[in-house]
Amino acid sequence: MNTDNTSSAIEPNPDVVPEDMRDPSEDRWMSMPVWVRALVLLASAGGVLMAIGYIFSIFPLLDLTYYFLLMAAFLPVVYLLLPAWKGEKGVTWASYAPAIAIAVLCLIMAYFARQLVFGTWVPVREDWQLVVAVGLYLLILEGARRSGGMVFLVIVLVLSLYPVYAFYMPGIFWGPPTSFARTVAFNVFSNDAMLGVVTRVVAETLIGFLLLAALMVATGAAEFFLNLALAMMGTARGGPAKVSVLASGFFGSLSGSIFSNVVGTGSVTIPAMKKAGFPAYYAGALEACASTGGMIMPPVMGAVAFIMADFTGISYGTIVLAAVIPAVLYYFGLYMHVHGYALRNNIEGMAREDLPKVGRVLKDGWPFLIVLAFLVWGLVIMRWERLTPFYASGLLLVLTTLHPKLRLEIRRVPELFYQISKLLSQTMGLLLPTSFILGGLMATGVAPVIAASLVRMGGDNVVPVLAIGIVVCMIFGMLGMIVAAYLMLALTLAPALEQIAGLNTLAVHMFVAYYASLAAITPPVALAAFLASRISGSDALHTSMHAARLGVVLYVLPIFFLFEPALIFQGPLWETAVWTVLNIVAVIMIAGASEGEFPYRGALRTWTRLPLFAAGLLVGFPEWMSTVVGLAIAAALFFVPAADPKPRKAQAAASTG
Repeated sequence: MNTDNTSSAIEPNPDVVPEDMRDPSEDRWMSMPVWVRALVLLASAGGVLMAIGYIFSIFPLLDLTYYFLLMAAFLPVVYLLLPAWKGEKGVTWASYAPAIAIAVLCLIMAYFARQLVFGTWVPVREDWQLVVAVGLYLLILEGARRSGGMVFLVIVLVLSLYPVYAFYMPGIFWGPPTSFARTVAFNVFSNDAMLGVVTRVVAETLIGFLLLAALMVATGAAEFFLNLALAMMGTARGGPAKVSVLASGFFGSLSGSIFSNVVGTGSVTIPAMKKAGFPAYYAGALEACASTGGMIMPPVMGAVAFIMADFTGISYGTIVLAAVIPAVLYYFGLYMHVHGYALRNNIEGMAREDLPKVGRVLKDGWPFLIVLAFLVWGLVIMRWERLTPFYASGLLLVLTTLHPKLRLEIRRVPELFYQISKLLSQTMGLLLPTSFILGGLMATGVAPVIAASLVRMGGDNVVPVLAIGIVVCMIFGMLGMIVAAYLMLALTLAPALEQIAGLNTLAVHMFVAYYASLAAITPPVALAAFLASRISGSDALHTSMHAARLGVVLYVLPIFFLFEPALIFQGPLWETAVWTVLNIVAVIMIAGASEGEFPYRGALRTWTRLPLFAAGLLVGFPEWMSTVVGLAIAAALFFVPAADPKPRKAQAAASTG
């Protein structure tokens, strides 16, 4: 998993995924002694039971006691499954030692949690307490290195220790002098840092969704959704590519993960697209875009959505509902790109006899659709919030027990708890270090100062402030630090935008989250596109350039709903309906201009594509004058005769990548 949430919803095809991209954790897991694996599984089962007891208030447990016990159950797995160095074969003492140390320190803190709650725990006055703080800090940083790499570690280290050197920083970045001991203690023990929003979200909200995701995978949801996509879209023109769009949307709605979704679904869909006639670079770019959409696809989005709910106080159900129209518009844009390319290159769909039948697929997997519908109902209508995934998990177990093909066999229970342990450990390994970034900003008090400076800089013009936010989102997103980007800008940029232009709070926070995710397909460091290019065998930069083109709708959607919150159901329903229709028209125009093929119109003349693209942007932008101008331009272009169709040699391009 990356910073975006959980691991893939399907198993990647080992015959397609390059050797150095395959998950090494499986080999490390099997290399451990049986008794060590048994302890990990027992800790996983105990952690799940404890979470259920705490969240449903079955037994009394202090918040901090629960947090540290959960860390003790799952954080050690980070060191056991991820190597200490690239060449570490199996699990050595370089991995066992930090695993044991983090478990012991977390258990110590669980024991002394009451002192933390009542303020009698003062680590800077007791040497042994400071040792505990430094130990936890360093071990979590080591987990960050193993999970996110050296760049992630350096950024977390620099920003978390910001209070130590803030005294030497100029202007708005200045902060009062703080010692190293106090800074580390604040990062580890403060409710504004590690024991705050990030840990609370993981321990109280994410754990339920991760449990549901693991259960869905264990009972066969991955195969069901892939077959459903094949049955629904396989025979359509450009079928394999449309299957990729639909399947990645399905999987993304469960996992909320970008990079593992690329490997999981891409190992199946990319070869199918190439076989159908799509060039290797196009197949890789499309899969990267479709997987990136998983971060914004309800009902289970990335970790940012859960943190957003906690940070803003807006219910998660409201955020799920708000994400519906943007997600549909984005995937519709991908669909129209594929349709246009397939039309222009005469790429047909797959033969019906080679595909599963819709009725048969639904008969074999109907419980999964019922569970997803129940999840949405619980989140949006009943507003059960963190309880919803647990109810959904219980419903899934009941329905699959009644279904002979989906029943969870006893022999697969250990695998289930292994997957839960893996998902939660990876989540903690990547998210807990980002709480240190939050601590570094909060300890110095620079966040409100930066926000106030942005307000002064913007004055009556919101554009420069937006530009700064977009650049910061892109930089952090390119490094895979989506949660870190959101946390920083939620503290600094979001208040500034709300003050300057009176923008809707939810729209501002979703704007930040979307642009952080967008970096995954944005050159020059488009990690999702680079990953997909490894599977497709295409040039990485060429693939990323086409990913940015195919995902163009995601670049403009956040701006549209930022200035028209009705697109995220933050306004009158009639405005929501009007602007949704206009945005659908805009997406068709943008995709048609991008591919050079307009549905029911034919191939576009080269000189008309740029004006049509601009017209699409004007139609979608929520301002009536620009919309009318865009429609007028599109109407004028409609009278231009279609170009002579000149299909490109897609099959030849597919072989060259």
